[in-house]
Amino acid sequence: MSVEELESVVSALPAAELARFSQWFEEFMADQWDRQIEQDLLAGRLDPALQRADDHYAAGRCTPL
Repeated sequence: MSVEELESVVSALPAAELARFSQWFEEFMADQWDRQIEQDLLAGRLDPALQRADDHYAAGRCTPL
């Protein structure tokens, strides 16, 4: 199915079904984001950012939330 076909189907959904789809899609995208972050962590792609955060904390440049 193409994106255009998906757009057509989604735009034709009744309001209740659109809300249900929207909720599902939001959760789906959040899961995708979580998986990407996990992959990036395991691959070491976030190591430089984490090191900078540790350096800032050690230097006292952080404040409690």
